[in-house]
Amino acid sequence: MSMFGDGLDKAVQKAFTRPAPKSAGPQMRYMVKQLGGTKAVAELLGMSQRQVERYVAGKAKKPRADLAARLEREVTKRWQPQIRAKAREKAATTGGIVIDTRARLGYTAPIGSTDQDRIRHLTVALPPQYAARLLDAQERGASDRELREIAAEALKEVYFQDGGRRAGSLEEVRFTDIEHLEFDL
Repeated sequence: MSMFGDGLDKAVQKAFTRPAPKSAGPQMRYMVKQLGGTKAVAELLGMSQRQVERYVAGKAKKPRADLAARLEREVTKRWQPQIRAKAREKAATTGGIVIDTRARLGYTAPIGSTDQDRIRHLTVALPPQYAARLLDAQERGASDRELREIAAEALKEVYFQDGGRRAGSLEEVRFTDIEHLEFDL
């Protein structure tokens, strides 16, 4: 489970104008339409083509828990691509992104400063350039570590340095022991 990737996905999903299908039949029909056939859906989900056809026809209704989770994940990943793209574009160009986190944050600074890590609960609006970096990195499949580093850099500039108005000699921000993380576009 990718904490940062999942958090960014949930933030984008808030922009959806219609809910994604919830039951197996409509989900399978949507996937068949998206992938162009039952064979492609069967390969993607790791099941037989005949079983996909049963779900599409309404003869099968209750998938196993693991199949239901895979199916929901694949439907959500493909649901409303234009709305998803518009939400990402808006965040990356004008709106920015809000990060709400409870985590251990500390920093590296010159001798004499109080740089000890401590648990902080922050809700910070990040500017569009950081939203763009986070969303682009997520789209290209960046690891949670890389996304956390981008978020730490954004928190350094926006929260600790207040856009260059203080803590100019701050070198690095540590962002660890994340208890809660949520994004909002």
